[in-house]
Amino acid sequence: MRPQAALFDLDGVIIDSEKLYTVFWSDINKIYPVDIPDFAIAIKGTTLPEILELYPTQEIRDDITRRLHNFQDNMDFPMIEGAVDFLQWLQAERIPAALVTSSDPRKMERLFAKLPQLRALFTTIIDASRVTKSKPDPQGYLLAAAELNADPAQCVVFEDSINGLKAGRASGAKVVALATTHPASKLAPIADQVISAWSALDLSRL
Repeated sequence: MRPQAALFDLDGVIIDSEKLYTVFWSDINKIYPVDIPDFAIAIKGTTLPEILELYPTQEIRDDITRRLHNFQDNMDFPMIEGAVDFLQWLQAERIPAALVTSSDPRKMERLFAKLPQLRALFTTIIDASRVTKSKPDPQGYLLAAAELNADPAQCVVFEDSINGLKAGRASGAKVVALATTHPASKLAPIADQVISAWSALDLSRL
């Protein structure tokens, strides 16, 4: 069945940045350790305000925020091969696309300044400033579907993180997992399709 809309995560789906974030948050956890196994992986898909709730003082939260902004202000945004081609195909087919990301507006502004052609491929953007609940809560995906006048059950979500896949599934959408952050075997139980690259996407299954 032809989907009414396509809903995308950003990091690890459109831009190849998850490895960079894993290093960043692993370093933060060495400076300010918290008792969460595989911390840098476990928080993927979580907004910064929710991550900061893990830390006991405002001084620590401010320092982490400063470090994150400095990191993001200087990071590159390498595209995942095939992502733009697929987004352009969706546009040609008149299937609207939304970006649903835990990134903050500051990062998004810099992203679109560096890659202005990317903004035009999305009908709506749901960033961290527009939600009150992080993934795995489906709030972001439900909001995106509503803004596209689409039935969530007739949407396809593209995600790479465990929290993101759970959010997509909880929204009622079909879920495609990109094995860019986790092995396919870990993603398969919570996805309708797992792909290693955009070139492996089976459009007939959408």
